[in-house]
Amino acid sequence: MRHILPSLIASAIFALPAGAQTLDRILETGELNLGYRTDAAPLSYQQNDGNPAGYTPLICVSVAQSIANALKLENLDVAFVPVTTEDRFEKVASGEIDLLCGAATITLDRREIVDFSDPVYVDGTAILLPNGVQGSLSDLAGKKLGVRAATTTEEALDLSLSAANLTAEVITFENHADGISAMESKEIDAYFADQSILMGLFQSSPKASELMISNEILTIEKQGLAMTRGDADFRLLVDASISDLFNNGKMREFFDAVMPGAEPGAALQAMYLLSPTAR
Repeated sequence: MRHILPSLIASAIFALPAGAQTLDRILETGELNLGYRTDAAPLSYQQNDGNPAGYTPLICVSVAQSIANALKLENLDVAFVPVTTEDRFEKVASGEIDLLCGAATITLDRREIVDFSDPVYVDGTAILLPNGVQGSLSDLAGKKLGVRAATTTEEALDLSLSAANLTAEVITFENHADGISAMESKEIDAYFADQSILMGLFQSSPKASELMISNEILTIEKQGLAMTRGDADFRLLVDASISDLFNNGKMREFFDAVMPGAEPGAALQAMYLLSPTAR
């Protein structure tokens, strides 16, 4: 059995040339660099001990094992590299990380910079509110609305307000921790984020009994693992590994492990049926 040795790199690492094919570089160096979000629980986050955790890091560990097997590497050094919402795709494009294992929505604009794997999750923008407040967007007109900066959620909120011809004060936060703190202290009236992220924030909040998550979903967003553009061999290997995870039920096991007691929504259940690809 080939062994994978995960390690955390908190500081910058040497970036290999982006033009080289990913599998060739991995075979030459024996290293695989995985980027992950530190603040997008339960999909991708950093634990108190500094190690990565969450749904997509679990997927990437399995993908890394498939890469080691395919390249016949007895030992593959796997480094998990923290990224931010602002630099994550640039780190992929530059070759600093080989695969982005975070909560990354697949968009056409982002595909001008990076490629994406087959979808691994389906999420959507939801709203965290004080208990008893109406959850529709129209009820939030004129209110203070919080959102994580530099995300598709910020874009979705702006577009939704514009489409509904509503005016509100949108306050952006550098991280979700600051956003939930603002909700708990009633500095804002609502906080917008991916439904999965809101679930994690809600469950860990000491004021959870005073909060609720709206039933309204503003968007349906497919999420995937980002990689360097134009590297067909690497993408095929990643997609084959993902297909196997759907086919053997591991993807559902990952979901249950990070969101115990939660049931996949209709879109996620459809993805479980449609994602496996015939060999």
